[in-house]
Amino acid sequence: MKQYVVINQKINPFKKNINVSGDKSISIRSILLASQAIGKSKIYNLLESEDVSTTLETINKLGVKFKKFKSYYEIYGLGLNGFNIKKNLTINAGNSGTLARLILGLLVNTNNVVKIVGDKSLSSRDFSRITEPLKLFGANIHSKNKKLPVKIHGSEFLRPIKYFENLGSAQCKSAVMLAALKTHGITKIKAKKSRNHTELFFKHLKIPIKILNKKNYDLIEVTGLSNFNAFEYKVPGDISSCAFFIVLTLISRKSNLVIKNVNINDTRIGVVTILNRMGGNIIFKNKKIYKGELIGDIYVKSQSKLYGIKCPVNLNSSAIDEFLIIFIAAAKAKGISHFKNLSELNKKESPRLNIAIKILLNLGVKVIRKNDDIKIYGNPNLNLKGSYIIKNFMKDHRVLMMSCIAALTLGGKWKISDIDSVKTSFPNFFKTLKQLGAKIN
Repeated sequence: MKQYVVINQKINPFKKNINVSGDKSISIRSILLASQAIGKSKIYNLLESEDVSTTLETINKLGVKFKKFKSYYEIYGLGLNGFNIKKNLTINAGNSGTLARLILGLLVNTNNVVKIVGDKSLSSRDFSRITEPLKLFGANIHSKNKKLPVKIHGSEFLRPIKYFENLGSAQCKSAVMLAALKTHGITKIKAKKSRNHTELFFKHLKIPIKILNKKNYDLIEVTGLSNFNAFEYKVPGDISSCAFFIVLTLISRKSNLVIKNVNINDTRIGVVTILNRMGGNIIFKNKKIYKGELIGDIYVKSQSKLYGIKCPVNLNSSAIDEFLIIFIAAAKAKGISHFKNLSELNKKESPRLNIAIKILLNLGVKVIRKNDDIKIYGNPNLNLKGSYIIKNFMKDHRVLMMSCIAALTLGGKWKISDIDSVKTSFPNFFKTLKQLGAKIN
């Protein structure tokens, strides 16, 4: 079976309405919280990707049953202490850092040892950022070199903790919040600004939580051992998936795009803020609040010229998964774009910052790097004529999607490997591109 795509021509002008798949972060959280609820939860528009399938398999291994129907999934939650954990259990989180870190939070009270493993990419990532705070609760956790595999053996005598999350990692913050559910007393978290889907879910489910929003951080208190009931939830579209089509539209000729029913939570729209500051024309319409989350339609028009940006560091956490495609916009912009403090990019599915710079340089784009800061020297007339082969990127889905958008907007002849990597987050990526008229072989 062919494991690459060939793109040999730019996309023609288009005017289309599309939908994107359900939000990955919310899909995974909805499954994990449904597993802890009491009763039968229904989740609609669940993202059917590898990471989400792995999450469903994981709760099933822990004794929680689920069933797929035509338009929704039912998950039969057993409450906060409902996991049935067999001896010598191994959970394979695949490529999903969200699953691997969050499930550790739910296992702080396990009465048997559970081993968490992952694929090559996930096994290269730092897990001490989550194992260290979880140890404070009283769980016994062991790993070599601060990476997977991780073995966890919970404690019956958990204690609430005070935790300072200073990385801006929603995964670390959420894992601590989930662990707090298993603990008698109040866990207090001071967290650098990051995605707040877990907090909004807790509020919707009436889990006792207090949140005080400060300028640069949030103060969060979670009261543990409070059971909550099953729920119904419709997962909105994923703005991280939208980002590729937004940039495709902005830097294509005479194109218009509407993306329907997308999560536009303030902690997720950094990509839109950055692109609009570069001269983009991106508007949110039909906004509404759905169970705490802000949902809306995204309207995008192509622009004859974008401009370089000195990107504020405070936007990094709300655009961390979108920087690769922002770099493509910067390559096509007039002037120099300056991005700072991007160390977290190299702690994703691949060393994304390193790989993105390599790709840009290969395209003839001038890039200067100093530690974790980069300057991209844009060229509005960038029009590629050569041949480009993209491979050896650790099967990172976002590198693949970035490369496809570059091929469709900058020209040249491209051969892009590991097409199955899109199954991690956006299985319908190529189908949606073809809806817009993209010629992909």
